[in-house]
Amino acid sequence: MFQVGDSAVYPAHGLAVVKRIEEKEVGGKLQKFYVLHVVENQMTIKVPTDNAVSVGLRRIASQEDIHAVYGVLRERNVKIDQTTWNRRYRDYMDKIKTGSIFEIAEVLRNLFLLRHSKDLSFGERKMLDQAKQLLIKEIALAKQAKEDVVDQEIQAIFAS
Repeated sequence: MFQVGDSAVYPAHGLAVVKRIEEKEVGGKLQKFYVLHVVENQMTIKVPTDNAVSVGLRRIASQEDIHAVYGVLRERNVKIDQTTWNRRYRDYMDKIKTGSIFEIAEVLRNLFLLRHSKDLSFGERKMLDQAKQLLIKEIALAKQAKEDVVDQEIQAIFAS
């Protein structure tokens, strides 16, 4: 699925680069692992190649995906969850952990909209920043654009 040097998205950690593919004996069986270098925090993660899909490892977004994500961000006719902040936080964190660029875009949009009707908790503010950074980094890489340009595009969407 991935080759050395490929960019990938690892759920909740964001962009990663496949540094190498190595074999290791686990439980008496030889297994292959992707050795990923997470761009944001310089962490190294090993993912069994057989489990890559099940853990949510995926290729970066296509141009069509980015267009759809911008559509998600522009949508304003959505019902925002009015439950307690901690319940909302858990639900949104589950969406971020999927690694889906569309789920992350929903979290960003919903928290942005919610911020205009009430104060966000500290955790929600951090989550809003996390979702925004995950989107910015992936979209910038996919579009081969600078992160500040993508940040401005996203801010322009929310300004309208």
